[in-house]
Order: sequence, then structure tokens, then C-alpha cells
Amino acid sequence: MKAETETSVVFERPRTLEPVRMHYCPGCTHGIVHRLVAEVMDEFGLAERAVGIASVGCAVFAYNYFTCDMIEASHGRAAAVATGVKRVRPDLFVFTYQGDGDLASIGIAETIHAAARGENISIIFINNAVYGMTGGQMAPTTLPGMKTTTTPHGRDPKVAGNPIRVCELLSSLEGPAYLARVTVTNPRLVREAKRAVRKAFEAQLKGLGFSLVEVLSTCPTRWGMPPQEALSWLDDNMVPYYPLKEFVVGEGLSELK
Repeated sequence: MKAETETSVVFERPRTLEPVRMHYCPGCTHGIVHRLVAEVMDEFGLAERAVGIASVGCAVFAYNYFTCDMIEASHGRAAAVATGVKRVRPDLFVFTYQGDGDLASIGIAETIHAAARGENISIIFINNAVYGMTGGQMAPTTLPGMKTTTTPHGRDPKVAGNPIRVCELLSSLEGPAYLARVTVTNPRLVREAKRAVRKAFEAQLKGLGFSLVEVLSTCPTRWGMPPQEALSWLDDNMVPYYPLKEFVVGEGLSELK
């Protein structure tokens, strides 16, 4: 008779992530970030008391993917909606999931004021330097010289201004408890991104105040390049302009290692 062998599960779908097919384009890194968020919620046991706020953008259907309660906010208003939920129900864990066209453009006022007030919410901010869902237009984060549907010859700072570095902007305020910029272009950086998400969620759970993790992400479809090339383009072009680091680490939160 064959000896029975013991098996153990080393990798599986997070319980807070629905077993459904996502709508994202091939090579888009939204799916990776969704998984990291779900894994951290599982580890903290948050699914039963978490409320996610999805705003307008490529992640508008996030409510189809997370098993926790979700609210759909108007374009750019996720931080305001999250503030309302958290103030009415401070016992809940509240996070937003937003893109750069949403958070850094029409929603920049809500973002800045929520950070300035130190609202005890957590924001996952996806920066792919373009309006992905609505046609590939220039976003507040589009790099100088980068071609989009509204800057076919490349973004000219003399005409369109310079990109907004959200973490650097918010780090000048007193309210944030945790601010970090990460990316997910290789396994090591994925692990670092997860640690940042965990610390942002920990900041809220400890009542320290506003936290935001900016994730540099690819958009192969709007960038007009294959997924692997998009990963290299991000590393070569976005990371030098948007350096990966922790900008604010509140008391009680260790440095990102």
C-alpha cells in the first residue's frame, strides 16, 4: 500500500475576495492590489466590520470583488463618504479604493481636507498616470512628455503644468499618520506593498488617523504596450519621478522593511 502523504495549503484565494473573474485588462495590476487588500483584511479579521468605498474609475466595480460591505461614491468623493461612515460608525473599518484621475483631480479637495483633519480612514490610491476608464486622457499624475489621448505630442508642463505628487503634498500636513508609495512590478515589491497596506490599516485600527498607500500601477491598454513592457516602463520612468518610500510613519508604526 502507498503511504499517505500530508499536504498543506500554502497559497489560496483570500476569503475577503469573491471567487469571480475580474474585468480588468490583461496586465493591469489592479488585481494584484485587490488581493493584497483582501489578504490584509483576512489577517486582521476585518471582513465582517469593513466598509469599502469605491469611486468612479477602472475599479468602479470593486463591490463585485470584495466580500465586505461596499458603497459606490460619486466621482472623487470617496474620502468624503468614508469620513461620513467612519464618524457615524467609528467601530467600523473604513477604506477607499481610488485611481489617480479620481483622487488627484476631481477628488483632490476631499483628499487634502480628510488628510488635514486626520480622519481615521485608510485610502488605497492607484497611480497609473492616466485616465484609464474614460479613454486614456491626461491625468494629474501624467509624466512630462508622456503621450495620452489629450496630449498626443506628450505632456508639456508649460501648457498643462507639472504632475501632482500626492504623497509629497499630503506629507506637508499634520493629519496623516501613515503615507507610503509602493509598486507591484516584481515579487519583492509586491511583498513590500503588502506590508505598507498592513501598516496603513494598522494605523486606523490603532486610531492614529489618516493613512494612504499610493501604488504605482501599469495600464498597458492606455499606454499602448504589452504587459511586460509596461512593467519595465513603470520601473524606468515612473519610479524615478515618484520615488518609492514611506513619507509619514506615525508613532507606534515601525519603519517599512
